[in-house]
Amino acid sequence: MQSDEIDVLILGAGINGAGLFRDLCEQGLNCVIADKGDFGSGTSAAPSRLIHGGIKYLETGEFRLVAQSTLERNLLLRNAPHAVTALPTVIPIFSWFKGIPAALRTLFGSTTAPRSRGAVLMKIGLALYDFYGARARVMPRHALWSRAHALREIPPLTPRIVAAGQYYDAKVSHPERLVWELLQDGLRASPGSAALNHCTFSGDGGTITLTGPQGARRLRPRIVINAAGPWIDRVNAALGLETRLIGGTKGSHILLDHPDLLAALKGRMIYFEADDGRICLVFDYLGRALVGSTDTRADDPDSVRCEESEVAYFLQSLRSLLPGLTFDESQIVYAYSGIRPLPASDGTVAGLISRDHSAPAFEPDAARAYPVIALVGGKWTTFRGFAEEVADTVLARLGRARRILTRELPIGGGRDYPADPAQWARQVATETGATPGRAALMLGRYGSTARAILAAEGTAPLPLADAPDYSAQELNWLCRHEAVVHLPDLVMRRSALAVTGQLSAAGLAQAADVAAAALNWDAARRDSEWRATQALLEGRHRARLA
Repeated sequence: MQSDEIDVLILGAGINGAGLFRDLCEQGLNCVIADKGDFGSGTSAAPSRLIHGGIKYLETGEFRLVAQSTLERNLLLRNAPHAVTALPTVIPIFSWFKGIPAALRTLFGSTTAPRSRGAVLMKIGLALYDFYGARARVMPRHALWSRAHALREIPPLTPRIVAAGQYYDAKVSHPERLVWELLQDGLRASPGSAALNHCTFSGDGGTITLTGPQGARRLRPRIVINAAGPWIDRVNAALGLETRLIGGTKGSHILLDHPDLLAALKGRMIYFEADDGRICLVFDYLGRALVGSTDTRADDPDSVRCEESEVAYFLQSLRSLLPGLTFDESQIVYAYSGIRPLPASDGTVAGLISRDHSAPAFEPDAARAYPVIALVGGKWTTFRGFAEEVADTVLARLGRARRILTRELPIGGGRDYPADPAQWARQVATETGATPGRAALMLGRYGSTARAILAAEGTAPLPLADAPDYSAQELNWLCRHEAVVHLPDLVMRRSALAVTGQLSAAGLAQAADVAAAALNWDAARRDSEWRATQALLEGRHRARLA
């Protein structure tokens, strides 16, 4: 097998790896990115779906991180308007003055977070948050509500509150799709580059062999980037490096079918303290109530799942916060969990481990001809800034100059996003035969990419069983154009069918039929994919397909 010389090999195609791949490809480098699973299928598939500045990082004095995060949030609202939208957020406040001494201790290095944050402390925090979010501002400033006003706005809210604060952050509708769109952007900018999913790798001196569905490819990279997230130390070991860079924590979430809760939220998120002082959240995510998140020590990303104790914790927290509503396990349509790839930090409370990022480098040695740069930490919101920092390091090592900045660069379907979405929907409906309503829905789902999908769908979309806002033609297009290899790639990441609980047993069978036809699976492969996906969704994600 002949070795291909490339500039950079990125191992791990989560959000950090995908962001760096796009940036390097935009600079004209020849890059390959590979993942042992699907693109964005690890930690990047398990966030709280927030694009946020990190208001809680003010407590630990991480002001630089808050400044960067609020800027990146504002940029994403502009560069990915199809995927990232504003999210008004309400913080219930249960006292006037509590938490100030504890907050000061945390700010100066205490390893215990405040158990309660009163109105005075929250007012200071919200004012600081507005200050740090001023660069490229696109959203309103905060407001402090009286108890009476808060209960008028959200009637089921507990009357134990004394006030509430409202501020603005953002949410990402399809995080796994955004990972894929970054990769597509990179491939468009550097056609000689490649993005490979479902691969294994092995190293031998100066070469690395990737083996996947398309066969084997032997590479001779000048630089290797370890972007494997919680698997970083394991990948380093396979490259001949003994490290302990990651000390991750587990975050679990559940999604509820709860129309009364969504009606009470009115499009807002409630960001609240549970009775034990931990921070939780609930908001409307694609028609379901997303509830999260836990923050506990964990170190096995391959087996992580939302446990019964976590479900009970979420439901009890909601009952305490919103006594005017009822909550039980029968409302759960999906659950997921992931390991945050945080830096190793023994002795620190999980919730106080820094969400900042770093990129330690390991120079070549007698057994390895290339340097390895590991992407440690970080969070969804700051992926572009993190990628820019590491890309500049890579360019300097390769003696290349940056030729384009990504700060104002649209992402995927955000390219050519219309200033008037309603007018776009009417125009594209005329071109493709779709209804204006269908065109508007698809614009929100895929951005400007929707035009090609609507053209393929034609005038008679065939609705998916129990998920009529998805069509068989739409899934067929995704299979043929978006590197789908297995059925979960389609129903869990290229679409939001699984996470929203829309997928029934009949719908999954129909999706398997579409994938089989598009990808030339025989009957045995189709049945194998269908059964394995149903077992995964029901066993690990609490989906109710029957």
